[in-house]
Amino acid sequence: MASEKLQATSEWSLHGLLIGLMIPIGMTTLNMSMFGVALPAIRDSFGIAPDVVAWISTAYSLPFVVFMPLYGKLGDGLGKDKLFLGGIALFSLGSLLCFFANGLNLLLAGRVLQGIGTAGINPLCLAIIADAFPADQQGKAMGTWSSVGPGASMLGPLLGGFAVDYLGWNYIFLMSIVAAIIAFYFVNRHIPSLQEKRPPGFLREFDWLGVLLLGGFLIFLIFYLSSRALTGVEPLRDWRLLAATIFCGVAFWQWEKRAKTPIVNLQLYAIKNFGTSSFAGGLRMFVMGSMGFLKVLYLADIYGLDATGLGLFTTVYAGAILATTRLGGQLADGRYARRVLLISFAMQFVMLAGLASITLPAWAAMGLMLGQGIGAGLALASLHRIAMRDVPSTETSSAAGLYSTARFAGSTFGAAIAGVSLQQAELIMPQAGAYQLVFGLVAASCLVSLVVSWRMKK
Repeated sequence: MASEKLQATSEWSLHGLLIGLMIPIGMTTLNMSMFGVALPAIRDSFGIAPDVVAWISTAYSLPFVVFMPLYGKLGDGLGKDKLFLGGIALFSLGSLLCFFANGLNLLLAGRVLQGIGTAGINPLCLAIIADAFPADQQGKAMGTWSSVGPGASMLGPLLGGFAVDYLGWNYIFLMSIVAAIIAFYFVNRHIPSLQEKRPPGFLREFDWLGVLLLGGFLIFLIFYLSSRALTGVEPLRDWRLLAATIFCGVAFWQWEKRAKTPIVNLQLYAIKNFGTSSFAGGLRMFVMGSMGFLKVLYLADIYGLDATGLGLFTTVYAGAILATTRLGGQLADGRYARRVLLISFAMQFVMLAGLASITLPAWAAMGLMLGQGIGAGLALASLHRIAMRDVPSTETSSAAGLYSTARFAGSTFGAAIAGVSLQQAELIMPQAGAYQLVFGLVAASCLVSLVVSWRMKK
């Protein structure tokens, strides 16, 4: 088995493996952080409303979420290294389309390809770490691996802000292409072949219908939440999309219960920590997706920050997350993982409640956002560690795929719901009040996360 080969590697090899897994994560995070800074410029370039702006983010995150369980399940029977390389190649092609996009449709198509390419990186990385590292080192490894995201997020906004102000928003994607080439070279050269022993008839018996139904459920649900840009019907009012969502959801649930090799192993959710961590991880990423969408528009609209200023602030915000991510990973290997989660979500609730209460001076609003970032960083590795702790070794790829799907579905819903809520609130109240209302909704999700984390096993 590939996991046995990984666990036999030397400590030096494990360090090299961890670095190899960090490169692709840095690539995708660099792209996302540069894109966040460019959102106001893209909005103004195409003259689009907030809910349509959210769709530019959703065009990336929705296929990202839909394809993650597929990558995770395929990782149990195909070579993880080949899936890595294929994903990076698709990401590069999508970045190329975005760079040359002269219209919204081409930009959206490029973002979709980027999302499909990125989908396998998170679950495959988590599965490899769970297989390769001893149990008492997994939290530290996951914390180190996770820290590259905030690290890249510190560099991305600076590069993105410079590109938007002096070159044009499309040049952020040129930088993504360069990063993708570096990632492809490093993975191809340094990640070992991770070909699993494929069961007979693996691809023939693969749960393709389950993939289709799950994808349909997630896609139609997002469409229903933000329908105006697609069907012209106001959000939450297009009954056709609601009916399609319910049909796909019910059909998926019934099919998975009797499928021979289901794409979603429902028995994994009987593992208490896996189920609760998946839900809490989804809520955490709901907050992060909402904040990724809201913070740059809020600072641009209410305080008039330009792209360079937004880039500087986003860099500091990423630094706040980075400051506590590795610490959270180290604490996750001890007895404090659940306590870390409780502290994290409590901090985020207090900071977001402050943003929701009153329009503050710019420095105070930024300070509360930074406090939320510090709290968010604490939870990341602890959630990873708790989720994967009790999963059988034969199910690590599938479990990592499902866990990652739950997390990034939260991010997708966060951006979409924040965009729709902001659009609707601006119709009935001043812009500052609309932002406060949406911040309040995000704060409420932190409160739910706090309750869910309390129920986890220590």
